Amino acid sequence: MVSQNDTPAVTVQVEDDPAANRWVARVTGSGEIAGIAQYVRTDGLVTFVHTEVDPAYEGRGVGSSLVRASLDAVREQGVSVLPICPFYQRWMDTHSDYQDLDYRRH
Repeated sequence: MVSQNDTPAVTVQVEDDPAANRWVARVTGSGEIAGIAQYVRTDGLVTFVHTEVDPAYEGRGVGSSLVRASLDAVREQGVSVLPICPFYQRWMDTHSDYQDLDYRRH
């Protein structure tokens, strides 16, 4: 149950948009963009440089959904991550099961 002080999570569909070098989180149902994660891809490395969540969706799990989906995809591709974006850095630091992807730890 959600109290009046808590903001409910929002369900998003996260997809890579390689033409724009970003991951996009769209609100399920409406398709509205709730957040994006910009990246630069080189051979064997994805550098996440900026994450932005629409203020209407802040604190509702959008950023975490972006990070988790993008890092899961990177893991499947067998490449490393350089988290320049502070949000990615903090998220990876607090989720030990993703720290092995961090290029700086190799």
